[in-house]
Amino acid sequence: MLKKLKKIEKNFIGVLGGSFDPPHIGHLKLSKHCVKKLKLSKIFWVITKKNPFKNKPLFKVNDRIDKCKKLINGFKHIKIKYLDKLVGSSRTIEIIKYIKKKDKNSSIILIIGSDNLITFNKWKKWKELAGIVKIAVLSRKGFDFKAKNSVASRFLGKESLIFVNNRKVNISSSNLRKNYLK
Repeated sequence: MLKKLKKIEKNFIGVLGGSFDPPHIGHLKLSKHCVKKLKLSKIFWVITKKNPFKNKPLFKVNDRIDKCKKLINGFKHIKIKYLDKLVGSSRTIEIIKYIKKKDKNSSIILIIGSDNLITFNKWKKWKELAGIVKIAVLSRKGFDFKAKNSVASRFLGKESLIFVNNRKVNISSSNLRKNYLK
């Protein structure tokens, strides 16, 4: 007797994590580009309370969540998530494991900037993380060459990394924070 095989279509979920302190139009433009280019069914903006590599955030997490919701203005492919308390961690590896457990029929694509690929080998359990997701690397002005020659890039290779051809966005949360502090 033959078992009927049900064809399971994999959804691709993009995960763009960070402090979003503050969120900006660059996040939105790059997310829309990733939805189209990577054929994502949705993209999660996973807001963390604090980035372990950065100083104290300028805005409280609830304010950043509200700012993100206003910025996406109903764009249906982007979902705002704050999972730190639910997961018990803000570490990317724990967040990804949680999302994979909740959505077993989806493949996860972690979206990072080329600046983050340079230090990716310093992330907690980075090799394990790279083993359970594809990593889409967005071009950032001044970082691409160094990213492609980074420890993580050489270790992971082309099977784990997708270098996304995108227009460079000349805006950053770091610069915006400086303007708020003036």
